Amino acid sequence: MITLDQTSTLQLIDASGSFRAAARLLKKAPSAVSYDVRKMEEELGIQIFNRQGYRAVLTSEGKAILAEGRLMLAHSARMEVLAQGFRSDWEPQLEIVIDAALPIEPVMQALKTLVDEGAPTRVHARVEFLRGKQGRFESDEVNTMLVKDYHHNQKLTALPLPRIESVLVAASSHPLIARSGKEKWTPPDLREHIHVVVRDYGSSIEAEGEHSSGGTLSLADVFTKHRALLLGLGFGWMPLYLVREDLESCKLTEVPFAGETRQVSVPHLVHLTHRPPHRAGQRLHQLLLENYHKCSAQ
Repeated sequence: MITLDQTSTLQLIDASGSFRAAARLLKKAPSAVSYDVRKMEEELGIQIFNRQGYRAVLTSEGKAILAEGRLMLAHSARMEVLAQGFRSDWEPQLEIVIDAALPIEPVMQALKTLVDEGAPTRVHARVEFLRGKQGRFESDEVNTMLVKDYHHNQKLTALPLPRIESVLVAASSHPLIARSGKEKWTPPDLREHIHVVVRDYGSSIEAEGEHSSGGTLSLADVFTKHRALLLGLGFGWMPLYLVREDLESCKLTEVPFAGETRQVSVPHLVHLTHRPPHRAGQRLHQLLLENYHKCSAQ
């Protein structure tokens, strides 16, 4: 097996063009460098350099070996950077879970800033539908969770984010909109139509109001639900930030309902109390808070 030192020697010979020049850089005798290369060639059973000309020229096999060696050197350098970062209180990795009902752009911007700043921490981010799954957070190896619905728990520390407003909508072609002969629909009126909801994985149908006793279309995610509403399949609650343009273009319309047509929830940035964030986590939390407040102000 070729070592990092041997790979560095090959790289120096190729860059300098001769064994003698590489020996000077390595502060070794030229004969010692020649011996090292010959030993590598014997171990690998190939010729690495063509020694017939004035310059030391890599053979085709030697070029392939050096190309792989450069990858090994780069990987080693990366490991050293990581180790140096960890000695400076950087976490080896962060696991962050984002509720799919929340805007994702502030998260992406925060992750990009973290990368641009050279944080050595490896970040794993996944988007899920988290209703009823707060308990799972306590057992999973998750560092941070962004949740739309948070229930106070002494095991968890939570910071509030800007509120999320949801609206009760349907397509402008839907009977609840197009055939509205009343000033306001009542709950019995709504029960005559399909209620489009998102099913929480491993749980019951999400509670999106009082109108799920009639026909229900249960879908896997909020984006599929959005599409179903645009097609006029039913009515349902949607985060305002996701349907604002649809409301402005009249593709969707707020349902004229006698009850509540808007709901407000306060999402939270959550971590385990006994596992506080270190350097990368603290910076990520700071960026998330800043970005979500910027997003809400737009």
